Amino acid sequence: MKTIDLRSDTVTRPTQAMRAAMADAIVGDDVFGEDPTVNELQARSAEMLGTEAALFVPSGTQCNLVALLSHCERGDEYIVGQQAHTYRLEGGGAAVLGSIQPQPLEFESDGSLNLDNVANAIKPDNNHFARTRLLCLENTQGGKVVPLEYIEQASAFAKRHGLALHLDGARVFNAAVKLNIPVREMAQHFDSVAFCLSKGLGAPVGSVLCGTEALIERAHRWRKVLGGGMRQAGILAAAGLVALNNHVERLAEDHANARQLADGLASVDKLEVDPQEVQTNMVFVSINQNHCDPLAKFLRQHGILIASGKTTRLVTHLDVTTDDVQSVVKRFKDFFARG
Repeated sequence: MKTIDLRSDTVTRPTQAMRAAMADAIVGDDVFGEDPTVNELQARSAEMLGTEAALFVPSGTQCNLVALLSHCERGDEYIVGQQAHTYRLEGGGAAVLGSIQPQPLEFESDGSLNLDNVANAIKPDNNHFARTRLLCLENTQGGKVVPLEYIEQASAFAKRHGLALHLDGARVFNAAVKLNIPVREMAQHFDSVAFCLSKGLGAPVGSVLCGTEALIERAHRWRKVLGGGMRQAGILAAAGLVALNNHVERLAEDHANARQLADGLASVDKLEVDPQEVQTNMVFVSINQNHCDPLAKFLRQHGILIASGKTTRLVTHLDVTTDDVQSVVKRFKDFFARG
């Protein structure tokens, strides 16, 4: 029985093309900058995002952390969303390891940060306060695509206030595909962009930080400090190249499957889901607390994995087909039909 895993798009397995590329990868010592496949991945990433340089790192958490450490010094501050990954779900790394103070603000319903609230959060320039240096945005945010018009406004705002602008773009390619624009059209408004190869793009490992040559030079040092310097890393970078060259446009399939999943689940009386809220590859379903664990157990028995909770996030990805979506909807209906 096939397992249909909807817990995250991080669960994808490398495709046969990725495995072949990994097996045949030409490698060198990347700590010395001598791995040709890593160098090719970094050059390809910078080209796609329209930046001067890029850096391959082991994880999305480390990618954002080296960005924050490269933008900020001890005693500095970054402004960030209350539910943002860089603040809430990365172990407090900026504060723990960089002595960088976070200033969290509530997201708006579209995943943006109200710029008037951001302006009010910027600290006065005196010794009583941390120095506000950086504004962090996230796209996609909870599956929502932050509007390009807002990003342009945020970029101009950051420049006026002397702030750098970083994007946690773990799923920025999902956002670009949804907007039907090249990803560079979005990336051009940021001083740095982090994106994951190991989510919707389907590679087994890795993220990339893109920015200016000066920023990436600082990030390279911080990657080493954080233990992220890998040796013959071209074996991993090869899968990332396959992902960038072959898996970007196909993200639209994940979006379509998510919408189909939402449409199907919306017909189940005991679930609350709004298909109109589905923009990319995430579906959020409200479930009565009494049903959460029994439903998850029932689905697991039928080869379907979900992250159980009152509000459950279901994520489509490379390994979830249209037929799988139909099977999932059927099993949800089967569960609630039991009475």
